[in-house]
Amino acid sequence: MTRTELLRSPAAPPEAGTSPARRALRALAILACVPYIALKTAWVAGSEIGIPAGSALLEHRQMMIVANAVSVVADALVVVLALLLTRPWGRRVPAWLLVLPMWAATGLLAPIMTGYPAQLAVALLTGGEQAAPPAEPFLHSWVFAVVYGGFILQGLSLGTLFVLYARDRWGRLLRARLGEPAGLTAGPGVRAIALAATAVALVPLTLHTMWLSGAAEGLSPRQAAGRDADFAVLEVQWIVFLLVAVAATLLLVLRRPAPPRTRALVALAWTGSGAAGCWGAYLSLVALAPTSDPAQQVTALARLAYAGEMITGLLLAACLAAVLRRRSAEA
Repeated sequence: MTRTELLRSPAAPPEAGTSPARRALRALAILACVPYIALKTAWVAGSEIGIPAGSALLEHRQMMIVANAVSVVADALVVVLALLLTRPWGRRVPAWLLVLPMWAATGLLAPIMTGYPAQLAVALLTGGEQAAPPAEPFLHSWVFAVVYGGFILQGLSLGTLFVLYARDRWGRLLRARLGEPAGLTAGPGVRAIALAATAVALVPLTLHTMWLSGAAEGLSPRQAAGRDADFAVLEVQWIVFLLVAVAATLLLVLRRPAPPRTRALVALAWTGSGAAGCWGAYLSLVALAPTSDPAQQVTALARLAYAGEMITGLLLAACLAAVLRRRSAEA
């Protein structure tokens, strides 16, 4: 069997993709998109529901309309992915057409799935002590609960569906242990890219560690004044995702002795590289948005951190793709 046939042909009968459990997960993923899409559509139509007076969102209405329209399209892709993962025709699509959007979805949703509950837990433990709220709030608090709650449900349902899909279609690639005759291998070029990504990752890791420890260099005046428990949770999270991405990918490409099973490493490298790459890219784009408030202007160091995360995530994802591609050829 050729590599193309292995990646394109189903490893399970078509009926496996339409089981009641998978249909329920598909319905949950689609329904979880409704609050976000409805809210964004209302904003595009001119509604200000959930947006307090004086919010920065109201300063650039045209940009807000464009950004929200793009967000609606992006979240609608979750519906397409849910169908692709649960319909028989989904087993016949080219691997890259599924893997790329799923990697991006994983990277964007995973930090929300971990960060928002962690912030709520810290708020309960600390009694909700936070820095003074900004004079001009960004959004009403209920918006975050509705939107992030929907994102968490999307991540849980879509992630479960993808795990089941990957097990059916590519299970043989993920069962071997590293170091076995059929284990994963990587050429010198892939190892060099992984080491380069590790070096780039030192930049955002250093900056996030500085900000977590109390340094203000690289933070905007508003960020420096608003450092609280939520800020600390996010900084810890970015550090953890970067470390997980680098460590898991190095274990895959360098073949350290006595590693865990391949599928665990692939899952960690997949999630960590996606979180770093996709959020780094998103924050880099957000940093380009104009602002009339000097206190909110993104600093050069912050832009460097975002760019470093984006580059690190993309390089590590390329290493993971190369490793799996080579493994599929050996299989």
